[in-house]
Amino acid sequence: MSGGDSSSVLAAYKKKGLAARVGFGRRPALIIIDFIRGFTDLRSPLAGNFDAEVLATRKLLRAARSTRIPVFFTTTSYDPDFLEAGIFIRKVPSLKTLRAGSPWVEIDSRLRPGGGEIVVDKKYASAFFGTSLASTLRVLGVDTLIVAGCTTSGCVRATVVDGMQNGLRVIVARDCVGDRAPGPHEANLIDIDGKYGDVESLSEVLLKLKGRGAKAKAGRVFRIR
Repeated sequence: MSGGDSSSVLAAYKKKGLAARVGFGRRPALIIIDFIRGFTDLRSPLAGNFDAEVLATRKLLRAARSTRIPVFFTTTSYDPDFLEAGIFIRKVPSLKTLRAGSPWVEIDSRLRPGGGEIVVDKKYASAFFGTSLASTLRVLGVDTLIVAGCTTSGCVRATVVDGMQNGLRVIVARDCVGDRAPGPHEANLIDIDGKYGDVESLSEVLLKLKGRGAKAKAGRVFRIR
């Protein structure tokens, strides 16, 4: 299939039986992927300019909190010898920025986790790989995962694919995800929307959340692996 703009690609996908809608289920949760200082502060070699996406995610986070749905954040951090990074760090040497305990692995202060909100400490692209995220979502009865964060072509995409493979409806808030370059960003949004989840505008996601009264369990901020 030849290239084209997103609307023409999605139209071609639909003709081939792709790009149907999964929609929202009964129990959504929000996960904010790697909006940590190592990715949002331009002094880090890993960073991109995600200011607009972070501000959009603040709106989404406020809505999630007001409707009391479960909220998750992810960070990526490694031991001092980077043994946990495996081959990944050979492919992306700048991951050495993300040493455990450094300021770079902290959640961006504009999106600081609150009480009862879980921080998932991951080592690879997917928030599900090597963590207890799937079992935690199961315990909470979550059937829909709303995704924000960075990068669209990396950790966002990997989390979306694994979310679908774990039996979840996955919704990507378009305005709340970003990449270091527009090409990979747009290409991956098209592919996610075609195969793995629904890509929706922030306004559409906020509309879906409005009036939902799902209650998250209160408590302290947890860090899980």
